[in-house]
Amino acid sequence: MAEVSSYHEQLRRDFLFLCSDGRLDSEMVDTLVLQLNRIYPQILSDKEAQRFRSLTVPSKVRLAEMLSHLHWKGEEACHEFYRGLHIHAENIYCNLPSRLRLKETAAEPDTYSHREKSRGPLFFLSCFTFVLATAILYYSGDDERFKSTGLFLHCSAARLSKGSKKVFIYYSDA
Repeated sequence: MAEVSSYHEQLRRDFLFLCSDGRLDSEMVDTLVLQLNRIYPQILSDKEAQRFRSLTVPSKVRLAEMLSHLHWKGEEACHEFYRGLHIHAENIYCNLPSRLRLKETAAEPDTYSHREKSRGPLFFLSCFTFVLATAILYYSGDDERFKSTGLFLHCSAARLSKGSKKVFIYYSDA
């Protein structure tokens, strides 16, 4: 799967990393709990926030319980947790396994888009010059040796769209 389908699924995938990573210390867990409680009380009520901020429980246990609670609350709760993590701990947010997977898939070159990006103004000018030179040879020559470009024009129409190809071949036959 190239992209994580939802924040709910993303939290499920990042759960182990977040709980085992030592960078989410007690202070950071408290900050995230407070943000979710103050800004989104429908996600974390005061009672739930007090439970997740209890200093008698180790921060890894509190974090695991909070993540399970947010996962149970649904998509919006997971989304707001990631938003808070992005605001308060951007270095952790950027190193999440789901984020790294998204970066890797975005870094893979798409052959079509890569080819289109490499065509700059020089490519356009060279194509235009070639077509212009062929047209000059075809239309200006009275001699039959210049009229032999008609076969070449039929072959060069192969990469044109269906409608353009018909018009191009019609004019080359004329």
